[in-house]
Amino acid sequence: MKKQALGRGLNALINTEEVKTEGSTNINEIDIELIEANPNQPRTDFDEDELAELSDSIKEVGIITPITLRKIDESHYQIIAGERRYRAAKMAGLKKMPAYIRTANDEQTQVMALIENIQRADLNAMDIALGYQKAMTDFELTQEKLSNKIGKNRATIANFLRLLKLPAEIQLGLRDRKIDMGHAKAILGLSDNTAAQIKVYHEVINNNLTVRDTEALVKKISLKGDTAAIGNNKPPRFVSEEYTKLKDELTQLFNTRVSLQYNEQGKGKISLSFDSDDDLMRIMSILDKLKID
Repeated sequence: MKKQALGRGLNALINTEEVKTEGSTNINEIDIELIEANPNQPRTDFDEDELAELSDSIKEVGIITPITLRKIDESHYQIIAGERRYRAAKMAGLKKMPAYIRTANDEQTQVMALIENIQRADLNAMDIALGYQKAMTDFELTQEKLSNKIGKNRATIANFLRLLKLPAEIQLGLRDRKIDMGHAKAILGLSDNTAAQIKVYHEVINNNLTVRDTEALVKKISLKGDTAAIGNNKPPRFVSEEYTKLKDELTQLFNTRVSLQYNEQGKGKISLSFDSDDDLMRIMSILDKLKID
């Protein structure tokens, strides 16, 4: 049976007979002091600079999209979706917030919060993995049941849950976006050797290894049965000095993560990371200004 696409929104994935909406077409103005964050919020990191930018925007034009709340008693509400807007609104000094009010139990609230967050491209892989695990543990869900609730393939859920088996240092690096999901999946190939996993992780960071490079390194280690293969990917001395300087300059110029890959023949590529369409347009604008007629 084909999974429903996340792009269809919360109502397409949540049983609307079980989750009632009070005045679904009405936007309520709720005193911000009566609103509390969801303790089961999947997102654990909120970028302060991004919150400040959103706060400035709210000061200028207000809140465009209402947040979604549930009533937990006669005078208090809990956030289902929209905690970033809530935090930014408090920073902006708002006294009230526009909101839709839903009637939902703890499980429905947690699942809706999880769906709302995984729809966002900027949620890091570890927060997704922890969100899946918490939902399964709290409500005794199997991977298959969680898959049906959130509209994600069961294999995808399983891949994220495997990340929780990585050493804490690597989990933190993935959370901080020092490595990508592909790197982490490759490192998991050394699941029976924690020391080797950490060494490969450092190799990836120190030498800007691609996912393919990481997979090849893990394969070498697996065949040799030890970590002798680590270190063979270190660049020549001039690369360490000149390329590192170039990488730092590009990072400063584009204000984004820059990756340089190279080989012994002096060939390679430069990659610029972006987090959204707007971020891509910003980078393209910088490139356009650098054009020389």
